[in-house]
Amino acid sequence: MRLRNSLVFGILIILASCNGQNITQTAHLEQLNHSTAPGDTVKKLGNNIMVVYQDRKDNYWFGSWQEGLYKYDGHAIIHFTTKDGLPHKRIEEIKEDKIGNIYINTPKGISKFDGTSFSALKKTNSSDNDWKLIDDALWFKCFDCPRCVYQYDGSNLYRLQLPKTKLIEDYFLKNPNHVEDGIYTIYKDTKGNIWFGTNPFGVCRYDGKSFDWISEQDVTELHNGPANGVRAIAEDKNGNFWFNTEYCYNVYNNKQNEQPFYSRMKSIGSLDGKPDSNLNEYLSITKDNDQNLWIATYRDGVWKYDGKNIVHYPVQMNAKDITLFYIYKDNKGVIWLGTHENGAFKFNGQTFERFKL
Repeated sequence: MRLRNSLVFGILIILASCNGQNITQTAHLEQLNHSTAPGDTVKKLGNNIMVVYQDRKDNYWFGSWQEGLYKYDGHAIIHFTTKDGLPHKRIEEIKEDKIGNIYINTPKGISKFDGTSFSALKKTNSSDNDWKLIDDALWFKCFDCPRCVYQYDGSNLYRLQLPKTKLIEDYFLKNPNHVEDGIYTIYKDTKGNIWFGTNPFGVCRYDGKSFDWISEQDVTELHNGPANGVRAIAEDKNGNFWFNTEYCYNVYNNKQNEQPFYSRMKSIGSLDGKPDSNLNEYLSITKDNDQNLWIATYRDGVWKYDGKNIVHYPVQMNAKDITLFYIYKDNKGVIWLGTHENGAFKFNGQTFERFKL
């Protein structure tokens, strides 16, 4: 009887020991998974939000100028920084490929987020012969070469340089001390052509075969000082193009008789309708689901243009106008703003209000 009790007691000790080991191992794995999962849960976004993007799963991504990247899934905000695999805390662009990977462009390189971790994209040796239009390719700004862009085809990251032109050579002959800022924005139009907004040369269209330019002098309204650059590009419901000024451009696909491939038309004029106004340039532009243009200025709020009428929406904190940077339409047609010092704002149908959990 004593032998049986001893045997049972021994078996219980062994089982308890094994169960304890399993609990310890499970706890260790949970701790390991928690410690390696990127990002920290936070209660709010940072103040300087410069990029807004919503992916196909309806997650929101917010890029900060100084504080990294934020993801909002409708319930919680996750904050990513360099400790989580980002190459830099300044976020310039957020894009998505056809299978849902998210790409983050920073001054120190481009990272891909596959839902679990960040990995750096490595540049592929490229040449001028690599210029081509590829379906579903992603285009990014380049920071180590002012006149370069990146094209990513899902496997290769090509660094491509805009070709030298007489336009560029003439500009530097007249302005030898000017510093070239490079490419501010990249836009794909309804025909699949790629547009590059630059400083100080104007805007360039690449159609897969050739490069066509609209010069800085024919785009910006500021001719008495340094070039302001093309910071925003949009194609309206009539197929006309907007390059952050009061003019719009009717673009022709075929050049004939050596004529320019575009004509410039004065459209809305100054946003506030005053002939002596400085409100004839803006920072960012988008279209809503009704094809109305929404225009974000630096310090004078947002302006909506339906093709006939202009409506002004002030954006304020504590009854004071705030500085804006970026405007974006999400998957449901809601308009968002990124601001320099006050986080992200969301349009509620009547006004813009600061986004909070």
